[in-house]
Order: sequence, then C-alpha cells, then structure tokens
Amino acid sequence: MQRLIVSDHTWQSLLRLKGSAGDVAGQDRDDPAWQVYSAIARPSPASFVVAQVGQSLDGRVATISGDACDVSGPDGILHLHRLRALVDAVIVGVGTVVADDPRLTVREVEGPCPVRVIIDPRGRLPGEASLLNDGGPQALVIRDRSACRETGGHIIHLEARDGRLSPSDILGALAARGLHTVLVEGGADTIGAFLSSGQVDRLHVAVSPIVIGSGPAGLVLPTITRLDEALRAPCRIYDLGSDILFDLECRKSGTG
Repeated sequence: MQRLIVSDHTWQSLLRLKGSAGDVAGQDRDDPAWQVYSAIARPSPASFVVAQVGQSLDGRVATISGDACDVSGPDGILHLHRLRALVDAVIVGVGTVVADDPRLTVREVEGPCPVRVIIDPRGRLPGEASLLNDGGPQALVIRDRSACRETGGHIIHLEARDGRLSPSDILGALAARGLHTVLVEGGADTIGAFLSSGQVDRLHVAVSPIVIGSGPAGLVLPTITRLDEALRAPCRIYDLGSDILFDLECRKSGTG
C-alpha cells in the first residue's frame, strides 16, 4: 500500500492541469498523488464522474441517530476537499442537505469551490440551508418538472423516469452548462443511483478505523443474489494517514 502525500508542487500542478487545455510539464507521473487526482483534474469534453464515500470500518456513515460528525479522519476530510477543488460541480441529494446542512465548499486546501448541485425532485430543499445563504457559488437545484414547477435561473427541470430523475439526464444538463467533471458526494441512495446506472468513472471509498456498529450504510445498491453480480472493479489502495483510500476504476470494470 502506497502512502498518498500531496506536495505543494504536485497540488499546484494539479490546479494548473484543471485550468489548462493540455498537460502539465515537470510533474512526476509515478507520484501516487498524481495518479489519484490527475484523471479528475484533467479537463474532458465528456462527463467524468467521481463518487466519494467516507465511512467506518463496518461500512457506516453515521450513527443510528444521524450523527455523522468525524466519521472520516482529518486526512479523509482533506482528500474530500481536494476532490471538490478539482471538479466543476459537486452533487448531493436533498436528503443530505436536510440531514447534514453541508456547505460543499473548499476550505481545507487551496483551490476553487465547485458549483453546488442539489437533486431535489419535489421541492424539499429548506430555504435556510447554508449552501443557499453562505455567499458561495450559486447552487443549482434539479427538480422533477411534473412534481415541482417553481422557476428561477438556478433551477433545472427534468422529466422523471419511473418516478426517479435519471443520472444520465442530470449529467447531460450539467454538461450543457459547461460542468463536465462531477463529484457525487452523497447520500447513499444518490451515489448508488449513479453507480448502478453506470455513470461513475471512479469510486473513492475512504475508510476510517472506527467501528460504529449500527446506522446508515455508505452505499445503497440494488439487491443481488450471486456474488458474480457484484462490482469487482480494478482497485488501488492508498494510505491517506488517518484513513485508507480505495480507488476503484468503475468504467474499466464494465459498469458503463
């Protein structure tokens, strides 16, 4: 297992890569940090999706009462903020906003904040949510046209399919706005929907060495009956410090 240490030089190279049309000279391509982050930072004409889960050893993201504070260690949080800084947009479901009131900004590293996107089919987003009132990048709200007709420049209306908004439709709507590199941050149902529909390129699971014992899982996926139906993606494992990172290449596993 390789230790993932992001030097100032590598981080500045990654930020330059994000803002460039070409590659960045003078960077060690064998650097584990470059291997993990460069595919995310590199501009792409098509959608590139990384999903991130921070969880305990037993696969929990909160206690049964909903306390999710400090599930990830400080290096797991740092990794998440690096991902935010390198993508165009970060997506969460409205349930995550209601439960956790996240800001979804970049605070632990140098770099730009992404556009914040909330999947809110039926208009549950509370007006007092921090990401609507913190002066950060404007949030985009994705709604089901048939269920919620509220209008505004920050609202994207899509047609639901079988009662759900399609991840591919969501990515298409964001790409039309120039948002191609996307982080799907939560919750478990939202990440599961993108993963099971074959829309995730990389899945990052950061595991913290704590055992919670009960509470919500980090991923919710369709039920399978045989292990040969399970996702077995090519994976690299990195020591973040306080957490262990599993970096799965989902596209290469045939999920999309």
